[in-house]
Amino acid sequence: MNLTEALRQLVGHEQVSVNPTMLEQHSRDESYHRPHTPDVVVFPRNAVEVSEVVKFANSHRIPVVPFGMGTSLEGHVIPYQGGITLDFQRMNQIVEIRPEDQLVRVQPGVTRSQLNKELKKYGLFFSVDPGADATLGGMAATNASGTTAVRYGVMRDQVRDLEVVLANGQVIRTGGLAVKSSAGYNLTGLFVGSEGTLGIFTELTLRVYGIPESILAARASFPSVESAVRTAVSLLAVGIPIARVELVDRVSMEKLNRHSGTHYEEAPTLFLEFHGNEAGLQQDVQFAKDLAADHGCSGFAFETDAKGRNTLWEARHNLAYAFVHGSKGKKIMVTDVCVPLSELAGAITYAREQIEAAGVEGGLLGHVGDGNFHALLLVDPTNRDDLDRAERVNANLVDYALRCGGTCTGEHGVGVGKLKYLRREHGEALDLMRQVKQLFDPHNILNPGKKLPID
Repeated sequence: MNLTEALRQLVGHEQVSVNPTMLEQHSRDESYHRPHTPDVVVFPRNAVEVSEVVKFANSHRIPVVPFGMGTSLEGHVIPYQGGITLDFQRMNQIVEIRPEDQLVRVQPGVTRSQLNKELKKYGLFFSVDPGADATLGGMAATNASGTTAVRYGVMRDQVRDLEVVLANGQVIRTGGLAVKSSAGYNLTGLFVGSEGTLGIFTELTLRVYGIPESILAARASFPSVESAVRTAVSLLAVGIPIARVELVDRVSMEKLNRHSGTHYEEAPTLFLEFHGNEAGLQQDVQFAKDLAADHGCSGFAFETDAKGRNTLWEARHNLAYAFVHGSKGKKIMVTDVCVPLSELAGAITYAREQIEAAGVEGGLLGHVGDGNFHALLLVDPTNRDDLDRAERVNANLVDYALRCGGTCTGEHGVGVGKLKYLRREHGEALDLMRQVKQLFDPHNILNPGKKLPID
């Protein structure tokens, strides 16, 4: 019996596909990395079916790669060894909302926007905002971050409990509903960010928040990237409870206006958002304006209504598409490094120098409130010279980050794109990580070749 027929006997004929178009759709993510098709795509409906498929795969040494929306940026979901892709689009139920506990239980295929639409009825929202409308399972797998992380934290801070299918098909839970626990090891924290290499998520219990009484967004333009970054650092240093502080450089602002039809000043810009009550918010905003003025701010424009705020953040989130738009055949290579705040201005200045020296078209942006920034580099994936020049920029930025105590990835994850930097970042601790992988997945069937380099 072949693989396809065996899987159809396990979960049903209609849930298993070898359609060439379907295989091609699951061969790539949104990165520039080379695609590769799986042998078969399975659409499970519950944890039992996931367990049966994984148990079968483990006994036959068949790779299993989980797939959400395919919005990852470092090749996480590309099945380079073929095998089974598990697509979670049919496991997209919001299982339970617990308003008094500010918790929700969801299946892994639920998307961020789907959850927030339902939570709004209860005056609640889910805070992690990576830009793409990713699935919550995928966001947990990569420890996603985003524009609101400076106030609410990253994905790992929101996950209270996970239901996980291990490589042998066993189903476990890693946490509970309590706010905190000192019992045992923190397995939840270990699984979040593991990129599907230690287990496969079938349910998540997540922390949610009350929608703020008042929200105000603003754009602050500056004569230089350095002055914008120093303003962001100053805002955090004085304790203003800012919810978002995003940097967009001049080149990116030009692309943004052209793509989104906006007319924002084309200068290094901070996109800001303040959450709080009406009285306190006005004081915070005035303080922020004064700080920005001290650093040479040339314009401070407010977006007080929901439509203006949505336009602002939609433009920011679509910035990668703004670069690709009109560049036929080009893909985006996205750096993702995070440095101490004291090193941020120097790192971004260095990044611009490297982009211009390499002759690569690209922009700089990021969640500068937590030291995380990106370079969006336009490359032709079929042009080796193009890729080499962009790779040199990427490598130089990672080198800078590691030299000053930062990390090669603050939120996008390792996938296959950042494997080569892990030994330098973690040293001998990398060997311990490999032992953890061996313990959880001795036959290396779970998303093989991702997260950890193989000697």
